Amino acid sequence: MDKQQQPPSPAVESAEQALQHIVEGFKRFRHEVFPQQEELFKKLAHQQTPRAMFITCADSRIVPELITQSAPGDLFVTRNVGNVVPPYGQMNGGVSTAIEYAVMALKVQHIIICGHSDCGAMKAVLNPVDLERMPTVKAWLRHAEVARTVVAENCGCTDHNTLGILTEENVVAQLDHLRTHPSVASKIASGQLFIHGWVYDIESSAIKAYDAELGQFRSLDEDGPLPRATPRSRYLAD
Repeated sequence: MDKQQQPPSPAVESAEQALQHIVEGFKRFRHEVFPQQEELFKKLAHQQTPRAMFITCADSRIVPELITQSAPGDLFVTRNVGNVVPPYGQMNGGVSTAIEYAVMALKVQHIIICGHSDCGAMKAVLNPVDLERMPTVKAWLRHAEVARTVVAENCGCTDHNTLGILTEENVVAQLDHLRTHPSVASKIASGQLFIHGWVYDIESSAIKAYDAELGQFRSLDEDGPLPRATPRSRYLAD
């Protein structure tokens, strides 16, 4: 049989099916979903006023709009491996740029950093040998090294609990990094910006949020004041 007439390999067929599934999804959106929300999209065509910035992991199982039941235009979302926020000045890349734009141009009032259960990035931080063939990911996850050190030196947890505790500590570490950004620090100090640290559990849908005053994570389902990771403001905005 001529090579040009050979049937496609299973790998090629699988790739084509995956793409076709995505395209079919777009067509359903275009012809079924979009017409029902056409007025919303007309409004969004020329402006955005998101309620919050949402920094989370690139993991395909985490869908911020689904988790928070938000509509288009509600969240300004930034995603990367490990929901990392590099400290200001170390890397003028996509995350830092997005933060500055969200705070200064879009004037968001909330920034949420959201980690999640079963995080591959956090597993890699615990087992760096797995990253030897991924040097770029390895370099990126150095921003989570502080969380690994905190857990290693202060946590008497078993291996079963280590991943979950590291995931929480990583969120706390990235909150600390976030506060090094001048635009963020200024707005927090004047009470115009509030920061939050969440950990989402994929299996149960539960979310725990960091309470800075208590120094621990609390369930968002609890009664009473919402947990807040924001330091007290020192200046009142005009």
